Amino acid sequence: MGLLKNIEWKDNSSNTIVHKLDMKNDYISKGSVLTVRDGQVAVFATEGKMADVFLPGRYKLDTNSIPIITKLMSWKYGFQNPFRSDVYFVSTKQFTNQKWGTPNPITLRDKEYGAVRVRGFGTYSFRVQDAYVFLTELSGSKYSFTTDEITDYLRSIVVSGITDAIGESKLSVLDFAANLDELGQTVQQMLAKTFKALGLELTRFNFENFSLPEELEKALDKNAAAMMRRGTTDIELRLAQAEALKEAAKNPGMAGSMMGAGIGMGMGANMGRMFGQMSNPVYSGVTNQRFCPECGAEVSAKAKFCAMCGAKITATNTCKKCGATVKSGAKFCPECGNKL
Repeated sequence: MGLLKNIEWKDNSSNTIVHKLDMKNDYISKGSVLTVRDGQVAVFATEGKMADVFLPGRYKLDTNSIPIITKLMSWKYGFQNPFRSDVYFVSTKQFTNQKWGTPNPITLRDKEYGAVRVRGFGTYSFRVQDAYVFLTELSGSKYSFTTDEITDYLRSIVVSGITDAIGESKLSVLDFAANLDELGQTVQQMLAKTFKALGLELTRFNFENFSLPEELEKALDKNAAAMMRRGTTDIELRLAQAEALKEAAKNPGMAGSMMGAGIGMGMGANMGRMFGQMSNPVYSGVTNQRFCPECGAEVSAKAKFCAMCGAKITATNTCKKCGATVKSGAKFCPECGNKL
């Protein structure tokens, strides 16, 4: 029978949460010393029941220092014999940089794009807040319990919290990148009670990235490119028109073929307006109305003499005031403004 003189755990690992001492051949006797280092908690258990909890410090074990075990073992007069107890050391340090990611896309209802599937990635940190609760809820009677054995379970809790947090935020997927810190704080607050029920504390939660479906990413890239070019479209069109006219000037036969083919929407529309104006009588100065230069009576387009006064009608007339030649049908002289 081995009698333990000093009970302690020198933690040399980076991911061990719980370490159970091997008490197969050892017993605890009155006067044994328990050493609990900073960042640790020691828990004694007997007959499968968690009993006394020891915070960092040095303890001399006797009836007074282990009152719960004393009661469970019905010691009326203190230690009568060496006894055997399960001793668990629980690390209370922070376990940082724990990776999380969504194994399957989360379907969200986006206010702009409808139902969207997104994936999230990031890290979180946690520590044991209540060793008694943690051992009761998760660790059990295992000799060693590491972060690897709890991460899958915690990840499922985290993904559930992420889905709720994003849904309540009402953010569009395009606004996620600008609100990563806020979303992380929201998830941390929402999961605080769930972690506490396990004897844990979620000390930090980080979003590192969100990824969208490939189809949506391509559509967003195309839309962004169109938005960037929208302000320069008119300039590009004018430059194209100018370049086309330069080429047409080098080849006289090309201008006609360009008009026939209607090359360039803007150029075709502009030229169409120009030729439309040229065909307008007011614009060109050509009119079907003719007037007698002597009496001013209206005459037909093919008349050679005025039916009212008999004066000869010519294609051009002469202003009686200044002698300038004016077109037939004009009502005022273009040189002096005299009414004809």
